Amino acid sequence: MFAFILQRLIQAVVVMVTVAFIAFLLFQYVGDPVVFLLGQDATPEQIKELRQGLGLDQPFFVQFWHFLLNAVQGEFGLSLRQGAKVSRLIAERLPATLELALVAATLALVIGIPMGVYAALRRGTWASQLIMTVSLLGVSLPTFLIGILLILVFAVMLGWFPSFGRGEVVQMGWWSSGLMTAKGWHHIVLPAVTLAIFQLTLIMRLVRAEMLEVLRTDYIKFARARGLSSRAIHFGHALKNTLVPVMTITGLQLGGLIAFAIITETVFQWPGMGLLFIQAVTFADIPVMAAYLCLIALIFVVINLVVDLLYFVVDPRLRVGKPGGH
Repeated sequence: MFAFILQRLIQAVVVMVTVAFIAFLLFQYVGDPVVFLLGQDATPEQIKELRQGLGLDQPFFVQFWHFLLNAVQGEFGLSLRQGAKVSRLIAERLPATLELALVAATLALVIGIPMGVYAALRRGTWASQLIMTVSLLGVSLPTFLIGILLILVFAVMLGWFPSFGRGEVVQMGWWSSGLMTAKGWHHIVLPAVTLAIFQLTLIMRLVRAEMLEVLRTDYIKFARARGLSSRAIHFGHALKNTLVPVMTITGLQLGGLIAFAIITETVFQWPGMGLLFIQAVTFADIPVMAAYLCLIALIFVVINLVVDLLYFVVDPRLRVGKPGGH
């Protein structure tokens, strides 16, 4: 167990250093931060002084080392567009993105898993065929189109939900939450559904495929021969083994929800990290882009590490020692 954790931690560190290096290259080859800060009318003396102050006159790997040290502390300098600390901007936007991803992931799991189980156990029925047909639409339609259609129907035509913004939020220290107010829930419905649809259909189709595969295994046939009820077989044995690979995919998809919420946040003007990143790309705000890249990589690495550990706990085959294991 210790060797497994140590191996995963080393891999995580290597991945984060690689991502940090890529983010550092943004400072080197995408625009000049000195020009952004001082403008085109700066004198050579001002440029030289600022370069020395920022450490840009030092060797490449010395700069990268200082960048790593600052990144570990969560410091990425000042935003070139807003003039504020990047860490503060990220801290302000992070709660909105995490809440949106959490609600979307909950919808995808709570709806996707039961629908996948139903489609597997009732395959061939009209309801199962309808579910699979609708799931094809969910997988095929782009997220921005789904968001626009939901806004058109539920915000413009019916007027049931607002089409943009986060609504009223409650401030708890540095964390802000819209899930503690009625208006916050009212505003999060459409963006959460938009973000959840692709993940929901993916989980549903995966659960159905895995469930059908498990139902054909020998131990399920043996359980039927022992006279176990269908309920015990389907939910006590088949579903339990179906959720092992689903857990891995779901964990990685949670990272995807956070990383790819950019489109949803742009469509609904949701004040999260995705919208901040889009604005940073528009204005070539390199510190914000680098911070976003490192943070998303860290989220993926942490989720992947947690999923690996859960998989190690759930699947006993991974706990069998390699040399001389029984």
